[in-house]
Amino acid sequence: MEQFRQIGEVLGSLKALMVLQDDIQINQRQCCLLLNIFTVAFNTIAEEIKQNLKLEEKNTKWKPLEEPLRELHRVFKDGEFYVRRCLDNKDWWAKVVSLHQNKDSIEFHIYNLLSNFPAVIEAIETAGEISGLDQEEMQKKRVMLVKKYDRSWNDPKLFQWRFGKQYLVSREICSQFESAMREDGWLLVEGIKQKIKAGSLTKSEQRLGDVLLKKLNGQLLVNRKLPPSSILLGSEDYQVRRRLGGGSQYKEIQWLGESYALRHFFEDIEPLSSEISNLLSLSHPNIVQYLCGFYDEEKKECFLVMELMSKDLYAYMKENSSSRRQVLFSLPIVVDVMLQVARGMEFLHSRKIYVGDLNPTNIFLKPRKSTEGYFHVKVSGFGLTSIENNPSRHASSNQSAFDPGIWHAPEVLAENEHRN
Repeated sequence: MEQFRQIGEVLGSLKALMVLQDDIQINQRQCCLLLNIFTVAFNTIAEEIKQNLKLEEKNTKWKPLEEPLRELHRVFKDGEFYVRRCLDNKDWWAKVVSLHQNKDSIEFHIYNLLSNFPAVIEAIETAGEISGLDQEEMQKKRVMLVKKYDRSWNDPKLFQWRFGKQYLVSREICSQFESAMREDGWLLVEGIKQKIKAGSLTKSEQRLGDVLLKKLNGQLLVNRKLPPSSILLGSEDYQVRRRLGGGSQYKEIQWLGESYALRHFFEDIEPLSSEISNLLSLSHPNIVQYLCGFYDEEKKECFLVMELMSKDLYAYMKENSSSRRQVLFSLPIVVDVMLQVARGMEFLHSRKIYVGDLNPTNIFLKPRKSTEGYFHVKVSGFGLTSIENNPSRHASSNQSAFDPGIWHAPEVLAENEHRN
């Protein structure tokens, strides 16, 4: 019961934050959807507990609920932190650059909720099987549960009609997923247009607004060309802070009051325009995000702005391994990291993008501030391999050289052999 109470506390905090929902300038609809589905989830669990369990047995027969509710509490905490991030009073343009394609509300937080929720329902039902003293009633509960897992319910439509409300996948809720992202995109476009129309922007902000409008409308590369690099380099607070990793392509930059990773190289981008356009359109919680791109026609110099990740898996393992600490991650965290890597790879493969070099330096970790010990995991090392001068180095600051060949997929090794 304590874990359920803690979930209620987080939900109460989220409701308090959403009193200010009109002040959420970016992804407002997705934040509202998050609150709505979390509220439905909490109420569903409450109803299931009332229907299946008895309070006087909480110290003896509720044990199966503890771990699933603990995991669900973590999901709620992550969702609350996402809303706090959307409410942050940071530079508006920095938030637009960082969040204009962000789908974390649905693809990460709601996905995690829907993944964990069946375990909670089944734990309540398992405890309910042995709840009470009436043997006949307990037997009837078992018969009912056996019928629930009949193979006929494997049909997605039948399952949704019969159990959609209980498992948070009713047609009403599912229809809100796409509409929330679509409405947020429309509101953001209108917001940028209003700022441009107001005429109070600096020249740099005006040009950045035009670039973001084109990107949101799918027209970033006009005549196979990126926007001019002067939009980035001419910004008042643009500053290169340091190189990242062992290669020369990646740097940490300061721009719009935020830190980003910059992929910087010299190349004629016309043959690469379709690949760059594809990279800039990708958005998933478990891949490193390409945010925007700029190009200097005279110097053939390309600048691709990316989100900055704190540390890769290789660096983390090297820094934290010791004779006293042989186990770096608990089993639940290991499983969570593996699932996030798999989701990132699944998304890339669905877009016909094959990494071929999935090694620890291409798996990035960002500690989740809301849940100690857990990480937000992102896959990197994909895209523009033809100009990659060191494919195993990316946006991480603490890497030591090692032979990446042991991590290469067979087709990558075959291609390298053919080149040589």
